[in-house]
Amino acid sequence: MDSTSPSSKRIKTRAVRRGGRLAWFSGEDEKIEKYLHETSRKAINNPKLISFNWLREQKSAEVSNLLKEQLLKRFLEMSGNIYPDLVRVFYTNLQFVGNNLVSHVKGVEMEITHDVWTAITGLKYAGHRINKGNIGVVEEFNKIQFYRNFLKNPQAKVGNFSVGGLKLNERLITFIVTWMLTPRGSNHFVLTEEDLVYIYCIMIKVKINWIHIIKEHMQKSMRLSDYHYPYAILILNF
Repeated sequence: MDSTSPSSKRIKTRAVRRGGRLAWFSGEDEKIEKYLHETSRKAINNPKLISFNWLREQKSAEVSNLLKEQLLKRFLEMSGNIYPDLVRVFYTNLQFVGNNLVSHVKGVEMEITHDVWTAITGLKYAGHRINKGNIGVVEEFNKIQFYRNFLKNPQAKVGNFSVGGLKLNERLITFIVTWMLTPRGSNHFVLTEEDLVYIYCIMIKVKINWIHIIKEHMQKSMRLSDYHYPYAILILNF
């Protein structure tokens, strides 16, 4: 006697009938339902890259050196084709097991350890693990004072922490933080406190644990409906 529930039969039948990317889930009904009704509809951040040769041509050696101090060169120059379905399936199946990422795509079980991160991105699991709840780990950070120091006009009235009034190097680093390191779907003009502390650390050469930051941003994108899925090129390099 077949003990499979009608709902389970319905899901499996639909998966077989549709074929294609649904076969990448190996028949996991819960994941297929999540993909069909949630992750398949979610937007993906349009990836961006920055060329360090371009920075040199623009006489932005200071910015280039600051980014290299953070071991970000290989990550920021990463390029490649984008396959939205693969990215969405990766996030649908993504789990955080200890300090590692684990996912399943097209029959391949992926465990992304710190060694994998280093081999692909050049990043190391070291430095400050900054998030909204522990910004105080960076001593002497005063967001208003820091923001004023990098305005074209330090005497300007500070209504919000907007990008518009920043000097060139600070604007470049702000672009990299908000579009590439912790990308979001909208409102790149106003900086959050987390944005400011990342910029601050880069500017004064305080090492950040970017693997931790990126993994946390991935978690937010899975949890929060207004977040787009980030790091499409990175995922396809794993």
